[in-house]
Parts: sequence; structure tokens; C-alpha cells
Amino acid sequence: MARVVLEGIRKTYPNGFKAIHGVDVAIEEGEFLVLVGPSGCGKSTLLRMIAGLESITEGSLSIGDRKVNDLEPSQRDIAMVFQNYALYPHMSVYKNMAYGLKIMGLPKEEIDSRVKKAAAILELTEEQLTRKPKQLSGGQRQRVAMGRAIVREPSVFLFDEPLSNLDAKLRVQMRLEIKGLQSDLGITSVYVTHDQVEAMTLGHRLMVLNAGHVEQLGTPIELYQKPASLFVAGFIGSPAMNFADARIDAEGQNITISGQAALPLGDGGMPDHGGKDVVLGIRPEHLELVPDAPDAVPMTVAMVEQLGADTLVHGHFGESKSNLTVRLDGIRTIAQGEVLPIRVTPDHLHVFDPSTEKRL
Repeated sequence: MARVVLEGIRKTYPNGFKAIHGVDVAIEEGEFLVLVGPSGCGKSTLLRMIAGLESITEGSLSIGDRKVNDLEPSQRDIAMVFQNYALYPHMSVYKNMAYGLKIMGLPKEEIDSRVKKAAAILELTEEQLTRKPKQLSGGQRQRVAMGRAIVREPSVFLFDEPLSNLDAKLRVQMRLEIKGLQSDLGITSVYVTHDQVEAMTLGHRLMVLNAGHVEQLGTPIELYQKPASLFVAGFIGSPAMNFADARIDAEGQNITISGQAALPLGDGGMPDHGGKDVVLGIRPEHLELVPDAPDAVPMTVAMVEQLGADTLVHGHFGESKSNLTVRLDGIRTIAQGEVLPIRVTPDHLHVFDPSTEKRL
């Protein structure tokens, strides 16, 4: 395994389009870093730059103790797992996994040992090793793709949305397998996904990208508890965070949503921002249904989603037209148009500047 360091990495295409706007990060040995963001944010471009499949316009990229900006992919000691598996259809599973080692010129005995070791790790049977890729399920083909990467014994694994072609149940299973595999092998890994649940469950750290800019870098819990911007707050968490226009009172001790009852800010308030218009963020799981609570705010119900373990209630506060989602435990009988007393816990408020969209 190796440390991967990106310093001032930028990517500008010949037509002038700037895809990556200066990325600085040190990925430690054995770390699992997830690049996450919506389609077109630059995460796959950044991964391809690490792999050597895209050139670097500016900056320095090091893998281990080597600067690799100008090295070919085959010289970087990396292995990549793609979204579409990229298996040779005319070869058996065994030959698919062995092909890269054969090209490297390894002895037949070493190739056989590595392939069988990887197959055992991935629970691929001897019978499956003799099959062609088309005879395998999607999950098994993804295992083969990972096996082809494992046998190379690289310093760095690169994953480009490897689970996006699988159904929901299989994605969960494969997610657990990848997490366990990376933990067992201890190989530095960079993983690209647009699925924030996948990112939260897999990564030691997450890098949230937006239009080629790094919005925030940190552990999943850091991003969940203290999102640095409106973008991160809205992207991390499922269901997404609620946002509403609000105003902090002159003393900076309370915040008011669309003229409704003032909510205490707690922890000394925000006196430096007294009298300021802000955007208030509240996660659905941090809103409570509390009948007869004096600090409850009336919410008008627009729609209810029964999920079994949870109930999602959609509506709005008073005259506010901002959409609001409340996550309640278990099955609840709630009708459209009903007005519910909702309490907002001050310990879980997120306040953002509406002009810069940064956390206050």
C-alpha cells in the first residue's frame, strides 16, 4: 500500500472547460477515500487523473515516494475496477483474472497461486473459474473484476462507480463485501460514487465535489453533523436536510422561520449574526412530533410516505411554502391536511449564509 498525495491538481480541457479547480489531499496508507457528488461534478475525472487515464493540467500527483504525473497507468502500481466490469467475454473467469499477470511476465505457478488466492477471498468456486463472464450474475462478474485487481497486488485500488449496474439488494451486499475486502487487504483505495448512502457507509473520509470544487473533506460523521455549505448539507443525508428562510433576532438568541414562533439557538446563541436573514437547515430525523409542547410549531401535512420502519411526513410550517420532511419512527396514521405540533431541537440546527451558502 502507498500514500497518495494530490497538490494543486487542476484539469482544463483544450476547449477551455475547467473540470477540476485545485484539489489538495493526502490519502494515507490503507485509507479508503470516497469521492462523492452529483453527475458532472468531476469525481470520475479526478479518479482518471490518479489512474493516468487523464492528463494533469497543473499540480503534482505522488503515489508512494514517486511523482507520477508523467508516468503511464501501467507504471503507477494501481489497479482499477470499472462500472461496466470490462471483462473479456471470450475468456474464462480464470483467464480474465490471470491475463494482466501474464502480460507482466510472471511465472505460471505464481499466476496460478495469485488467481486461486483471490478467488478464495472473493468466494469464487473452481466451477465459476471455468465459466465465461456471460454465464455469471452481475454480482459474480463484479467479483471477477475485483479479483482481477486483487491479483496484481497493487499499492492503490481505484473504484469507478463499481456497483451502479447492480440492483438495490445486490448493491448492499457488494458494498459490505468491498468494505470488508479493503479492510482485510489494507490497500489504499479511492472510490467514486454519486450515491451518498454508499459513500457514508464505505469511506474513512469523504471528499464532496461540486462543479470541480472540493466543498468539504472529512469523515462521514463530520459531514453529517457539521456540513460546511448548503450543498454538502443537501447532498449528505437521506432523506435530504430541510431548508427554510429564517431570521436571527437582534440579540442573536433566537431564530424565526417565516414568522412562526422563535426557536432558541442554544449554546450562547449567535450574537455576531443578530438581525441577519439566514437559511436554516434541519434534518428530518431531528424534528419531533410532540403534542401539547409549548415550543411546538404547527406543520400542515401535504403527503405521507409509509416505509414500515419509518414514516416520512411532508408538509410546511404555517404560511411558509418551503417543503418540510419529518421522519417519525414506526407506522403512523396521519392524514393529508392535518396540522401537527412539531418541535425543533436547538442542538441540531444548521445555519447558513444565504449569499455565500457557507455555514455560520
